Amino acid sequence: MEEEEIIDIPDEGQREGLESCALSLIGKFLTCRPFNKKFNTEFEMNSVLKGGSRSFDNQVLMLLQWRVGMTAGNVKFDSVSLWVQIWGAPFDLVLPTIVEAMGIRLGTVVEVERKQKSESQSYFMRVKVALPITKPIRRGAFLAGYDGQSDWANFKYERLPSF
Repeated sequence: MEEEEIIDIPDEGQREGLESCALSLIGKFLTCRPFNKKFNTEFEMNSVLKGGSRSFDNQVLMLLQWRVGMTAGNVKFDSVSLWVQIWGAPFDLVLPTIVEAMGIRLGTVVEVERKQKSESQSYFMRVKVALPITKPIRRGAFLAGYDGQSDWANFKYERLPSF
C-alpha cells in the first residue's frame, strides 16, 4: 500500500463514527491540548455548551460542538464566550438593540439578555459575547447618546479567571 493511496471507509463504519460523535463537545483549557467529552443526551450537552464560561484551577475552558470532519489538527479555539455586564449606561440607552451593538464591538454576540417589561429599571445590561482570545479585553467604552454627550460605561466580565 502506498502512502498516497486513499482508503475507502465503508458506509456502516462512517455511520457508527458519526453517531458516536454526535453528542460530543471538544474542549481545551487555554494552556493545554484539546480533549473530547461525550454526553448521554443532547440536553446534557447543550446545557454544558450554553452554560457559559467554565474554568478549573484558574484556567479558562473553551468548548466547541463536534462537527463532521473535525480533527485534532483543524480544531480552532480562538474565542471564549463570556457574559459581559455593562454598567453606567444612561437609562435611555438600556435597550436590547443597543446592548447588541455594544457586544458586536467586543466580539461575536451569542445572546442578549432580554428583560421583561414588568421588571424595574436595571443597573446594568448583559450580553454574552464570544471574545477573541488574542485581543485584550476592554475595561469599558464611551457611549454617544442622542444629545451628542458621551458617557463612560464599565464592562464587568462574569466568571473571568485571571491570566
